Amino acid sequence: MAGGSAPPPKADELQPHPVKDQLPNVSYCITSPPPWPEAILLGFQHFLVMLGTTVIIPTALVPQMGGDNEDKAKVVQTILFVSGINTLCQTFFGTRLPVVIGGSYTFVAPTISIILAGRYNNEADPHEKFLRIMRGTQGALIVASTLQIVLGFSGLWRNVLRYLSPLSAVPLVALAGFGLYELGFPGVAKCVEIGLPEIILLLIFCQYVPHVINTDKPVFDRFAVIFSVAIVWLYAYLLTVGGAYRHSRPKTKLHCRTDSSGLVGGAPWIRIPYPFQWGAPTFDAGEAFAMMMASFVVLVESTGTYIAASRCASATMIPASVLSRGIGWQGIALLFDGFWGTLVGSTASVENAGLLALTRVGSRRVVQISAGFMIFFSVLGKFGAVFASIPLPIFAGLYCLLFAYVGSVGLTFLQFCNLNSFRTKFILGFSIFMGLSVPQYFNEYTSVAGYGPVHTGARWFNDIINVPFSSKPFVAGLVAYFLDTTLNKGDNTTRKDRGYHWWDKFRSFRTDPRSEEFYALPYNLNKFFPSV
Repeated sequence: MAGGSAPPPKADELQPHPVKDQLPNVSYCITSPPPWPEAILLGFQHFLVMLGTTVIIPTALVPQMGGDNEDKAKVVQTILFVSGINTLCQTFFGTRLPVVIGGSYTFVAPTISIILAGRYNNEADPHEKFLRIMRGTQGALIVASTLQIVLGFSGLWRNVLRYLSPLSAVPLVALAGFGLYELGFPGVAKCVEIGLPEIILLLIFCQYVPHVINTDKPVFDRFAVIFSVAIVWLYAYLLTVGGAYRHSRPKTKLHCRTDSSGLVGGAPWIRIPYPFQWGAPTFDAGEAFAMMMASFVVLVESTGTYIAASRCASATMIPASVLSRGIGWQGIALLFDGFWGTLVGSTASVENAGLLALTRVGSRRVVQISAGFMIFFSVLGKFGAVFASIPLPIFAGLYCLLFAYVGSVGLTFLQFCNLNSFRTKFILGFSIFMGLSVPQYFNEYTSVAGYGPVHTGARWFNDIINVPFSSKPFVAGLVAYFLDTTLNKGDNTTRKDRGYHWWDKFRSFRTDPRSEEFYALPYNLNKFFPSV
């Protein structure tokens, strides 16, 4: 009415959104698999997403070791094969979350230290040098696996996680996704003519098309990765055969052409990777300690990824005992990496956790099917190499959305916290700021000087200090966990402000029946894990 006062708002309009301990609007949770045809396509989509890391790491490291395209193709095959085995072990016996176990960038720094070790400089034959370095990484990975195995299966990590609150989980999970921004648009910009279309098409398929084309089943948003990658890959192929890069710089050809990876020509038709295929592992104490520190950093990073995956799969908060069990099996995955020789260790794949949110499908069966694709294409080397030759800027375009999803999942735990508390504001702001600022300093110093801020004659000691402080989720999670457990922790009001009371029923495995539903081992195997 003109000139009158506006009607008072309704009471329900003033109410905040209710807190949800399970993420709603997920089509398929952990225990509800989609129909088989859809599950197979979704599993193939998870396989495509994990190929990026699988290819990027050997592409960067194998030439420094003296290896050729054939060696690089065999390393990619080995990573795929072992990742398939490790993913099956994690989904059947570990956390039982729909998480892909793949290669980790955190292990690259200690691996480079092994590559630069002086004892390999006198080797004249490049292939023999490659084999010797590979055996050195195998020995370091085997020793490093004991850390995660002991912390996981003994229940020590369970005791640490019982003090984790939603407030201290926010920086850890958020930077597990946001902290990987260097792999996003900077990778797209290396060949912007195919990387940028990948981002645009992925956005169109997963966000806009479903609202324009109404279908009975979600097709375009659920299979947006397959649609967008297929179109941009074909576009990149046409640019390649059309001679668009004939006079380009070598670096441009490397990133843009679809035939520059050398994987198809170097891969054998059929080959089954087997333990100690590169020879007997060699051991060095310093390198083993450096790799153990990287293993501990990965343990913390993976904890954030597991928490994000449980949220995206519409499960309840993963109990500390189950997460500890999963870390133990991740240690076994690291042991397998050392046996087979994957060059770097394993971690829970952040990009695949983001894919759970993108597709809204958190089915365990889908990820197990993807593990089958990994093993299948690792054995049929030529066919697997075709998919592995997808230009890396396309994967970088995928990362821009998938890493962002994981980071946003970390922010959802703020719903359990009191954001009007200055204690909450301080812990949250300071931990995230330090999680970004400290690694930035270490990375900038390394890029300018060629070595980290800690630079002594012992390269392994340098890695023990430089590697953890170069990890954004590790620094942020460590700062948040320390402050949250030491600042006024005895106050009952503080306990509620940090959201600790919301996770009380998930501290123990059998306190909430949903934990039994989501995380219980098959065939009554829980009795063999005393930490449960």
